[in-house]
Parts: sequence; C-alpha cells; structure tokens
Amino acid sequence: MTTTDPRAVVIRYVEAVRDGDADVVYDSFAADATWHYPGDLPISKTWHGRDAIVDDFLGGMGPILVPGSMTIELVGTIAEGDRVVAEWTSRADTVFGTVYDNRCIGVYTVRDGRITSVVEYSDTRHVAAALFPGHGAPVLGRTVQAP
Repeated sequence: MTTTDPRAVVIRYVEAVRDGDADVVYDSFAADATWHYPGDLPISKTWHGRDAIVDDFLGGMGPILVPGSMTIELVGTIAEGDRVVAEWTSRADTVFGTVYDNRCIGVYTVRDGRITSVVEYSDTRHVAAALFPGHGAPVLGRTVQAP
C-alpha cells in the first residue's frame, strides 16, 4: 500500500477495479473488512472478510458479465476523516443479453491505509432486472388513501 490517505486509498481501489488489477483490489482491504449490500438480491447481505468480499462478492459477478465489457467511471469522492463517499458508474453487457448500467454510491471507512468497511447503495431494482433475471424481486407498490 503506497498511501494511508483515505480518499487516495478509495480512488486507488476504484481505479484497480476499473483496470482489472486484482492484486491492488485485494490489497485495498483489511483482512477483517465488511461490505454491506442492501436489498433482497442473491448478493444482498453483509460480506465478512477480504476473501469473501474479493472472491465471492466482487468475483461472483464475473460469470454474469460478458468478458471485457465492463467499464467503470469514478464520478467523484467526498472525504471526511476516515470516511469517504465515492460515486461511480458501472456498465457491462451480461450473459443474459441485458445491459447493466448503474450509478452507485459507496460509503467507505479506511484505517491504516486499508478499507475496513463499505456500505454500497445502488438501484437494486435495475440490478435485479439486469444481473438476476428471474430472481423474482418484488414489485414495490404505493398505497394511496382515499380522501
């Protein structure tokens, strides 16, 4: 790890994902890091430990995406102390013939030059439709009361 500045650590991580640099991605996380992905998707849970995050969560997307089709663009970051908010876009073609095109936000905590926790927010309805067709994510309704 070349820097302990939280913003620089997160930027380095996002750029490593973009560039496919698996060693830097792995090195970006503390051994006991957590990543929380909300919702009711197959990937929705809190992932515990660097190996689970890198191999199972991030690496689990590989079989779903068409090789070489992923593009990631870092939109911006906001940092305060050891917390960094990063916004990025991800786009890829999927093996299902759909296009994944999502804007995401991650709230990262960085300590001693490594990411210790992430909470990611994205359009989970789009994630379900593009990456997990047939998952059966519920359609959210809105209840309106009569006057």
